[in-house]
Amino acid sequence: MDEDTINRRLINVLRFRGMDVLTAKEADRIQVSDRDHLIYAASLGRTVFTFNTRDFMKLHKEYLSRSQHHAGIIVSDQVQVAVILRRLLRLLNTRSSADMQDWLEYLSNWQRDLLFYILEFPLR
Repeated sequence: MDEDTINRRLINVLRFRGMDVLTAKEADRIQVSDRDHLIYAASLGRTVFTFNTRDFMKLHKEYLSRSQHHAGIIVSDQVQVAVILRRLLRLLNTRSSADMQDWLEYLSNWQRDLLFYILEFPLR
């Protein structure tokens, strides 16, 4: 999790659910650039979770254009912790770390209503 995303309650619940979470603070990576967060996470094979959609979307596009690789980026809007947790668990129970390689995922795509809509009306 990047430093913009630090929320103790969310971190504690994810860990309680068995998720391996490393915060920027724990990694001694406070006040480093977004690029450095992504480089560091990639070096550890870790997906970045952030609320900083704009900057990480730009970095993701830049990585793709340069054929660089990262271990995935999950971006989220700032909603209630319970909402983030439900969406994250839905995502993490569906996608593997291999699926996340070089992928940017919008956590808002994992809303239950959207998933029901897709299941009821498949895209052609």
